[in-house]
Amino acid sequence: MHQVRHMLRSVSGKGNNQMKSMNITINGRQTTAHEGEMIIDMAKRIGIHIPHLCLDDRLERIGACRLCVVELAGSPKPVASCTTPVREGMVINTHSPRILEARRINMELLLASHDLNCVTCDANRKCKLQRYAEELMVRDLRFEGDRIIRPVDNSSVSIKRDNNKCVLCERCIRVCNDIQTVHAIGLAGRGFNTRIEPPFGQNMKESACVNCGQCVISCPTAALCEHSDIQNVINALNSGKYLIAQTAPSIRATLGECFEMQPGKAVTGKMVTALKQIGFRQVFDTDLGADITIIEEATEFIKRMKEKRSLPMITTCCPAWIKFGEQFFFDELHHMSSCRSPQAIIASLVRTYFAKKIRVKPEDIILVDIMPCTAKKFEIQRPEFMGEADFVLTTVELSKLLKQLDVDFIHLPDTEFDTPLGESTGAGVIFGRTGGVMEAALRTVADWSGIKDFTKLDFKPIHGMRTMKTADIDLKGTKVKVCVVHTLGEARKLMEEIRAGKSPYHFIEIMACYGGCVGGGGQPRGSSSVLEKRAHALNEADSHKKIRLSHKNPSALKIYKEYLGDFGGEKAHRLLHTKYSRREVL
Repeated sequence: MHQVRHMLRSVSGKGNNQMKSMNITINGRQTTAHEGEMIIDMAKRIGIHIPHLCLDDRLERIGACRLCVVELAGSPKPVASCTTPVREGMVINTHSPRILEARRINMELLLASHDLNCVTCDANRKCKLQRYAEELMVRDLRFEGDRIIRPVDNSSVSIKRDNNKCVLCERCIRVCNDIQTVHAIGLAGRGFNTRIEPPFGQNMKESACVNCGQCVISCPTAALCEHSDIQNVINALNSGKYLIAQTAPSIRATLGECFEMQPGKAVTGKMVTALKQIGFRQVFDTDLGADITIIEEATEFIKRMKEKRSLPMITTCCPAWIKFGEQFFFDELHHMSSCRSPQAIIASLVRTYFAKKIRVKPEDIILVDIMPCTAKKFEIQRPEFMGEADFVLTTVELSKLLKQLDVDFIHLPDTEFDTPLGESTGAGVIFGRTGGVMEAALRTVADWSGIKDFTKLDFKPIHGMRTMKTADIDLKGTKVKVCVVHTLGEARKLMEEIRAGKSPYHFIEIMACYGGCVGGGGQPRGSSSVLEKRAHALNEADSHKKIRLSHKNPSALKIYKEYLGDFGGEKAHRLLHTKYSRREVL
């Protein structure tokens, strides 16, 4: 069975022009298909949309939802188009009366236990179930499933789980188990009592969940969604306190999609204007925190290289990866950099350096972090960071807040970030895509090594969407072996290699989410090609920056001079670094 499923994995079409071609007929239209291509992929390629819920190009195909069924000439039963490969001479009908009726029945079965009063489906993530039910004109249900109202799991600070909206497509399970290898959720019960939940009767907080939110991105029905802080922020906006927002690097390349703008459209200035318009006194750029992170990480890496100690060193900007490491690989966490994430660095500086500068008591400041990531909601609750940031809004949450407050986002003028925590470099911008932290750090390490033109270094091997990328970087005769991974399944492979004493690398970047922060659990949903456009927008922003090296950021240097002292010094270490904790999982 495993071999069969392996054969039925997604065929993307890339390179298909080298494969054997075959003639098929679809909806009365003669066309050419490629050997190994699944019917649904061939149909999509020629502009025919077949409904589907359980299909995800990164997941093994199981044909669970049965909405993608099509009719084959000579076949007594409809077949799932996502798992059926094309054959020479095949005659396919994707929308015959028989198929439309089969889809209606399958849709009614999916809805039999679904909350029919569902109002939480996310317009920015576009609920397919709602759309397909309307297209199929499913209004009266002939089947009655389990109408027991199941309790909503609000235990997690990051992710809300509502099985009343679940249609058992299993995408969340397969993302969590197969791609992230966390195994925080699975199937329980039988028949109409089948449900998706953490094992052993746990809730989400008690489970192994690392808060990455990739289940949220994969869920087509809002059975899993971010634990919202929108109302808390609305209350804060009306509190009379000094409100500050910081925005992560990737937000500028994704927020526009929530307002029907093209993927990859940078909206930095509009975003700042919108936040000012709704009541934030200051809007700071988390990219400055990224630049300071690089200064500290590069200092730490050079010291480790000289001392040949605790190599490889691993980046620690991603809170989901940190929790994953604490749960499964605590014995190897001496490899992790002790540097805080950019979010936590800005939060620390707001409560100390900036509060003192404006003569406002830290407790009279409310700091709202705009992040691409549901795990950032968890990060601000860590004991090491408690009391620094008050709330986290994801990209999707921010868009909902702006719409609720009737902000005409598309027509807003541009506004610059505020000083002194708003100036950033190109190196800070690229933190938002996979490989960006590594490249930013190596730019600084290279400059400090005497390489004054970092553009002569070949960073192309760590660009792109491959989930594991490696490169050898020559720093004036010192060969630095680096590795960049995104998704926690790839992180697990690396950590097992390190645990076995077989890692050849000096420096590793790990991001939990596919694509890095541009594919975070708090972002609008996007395909691989959309994520590539977002990453390209960040690369474009980097290329247009006058300063592209983190340690050349004038504001960062001023903060060190006035407040932090030496790079990697005692005060910098106290305010900008952290520690990790062992977490037991069942």
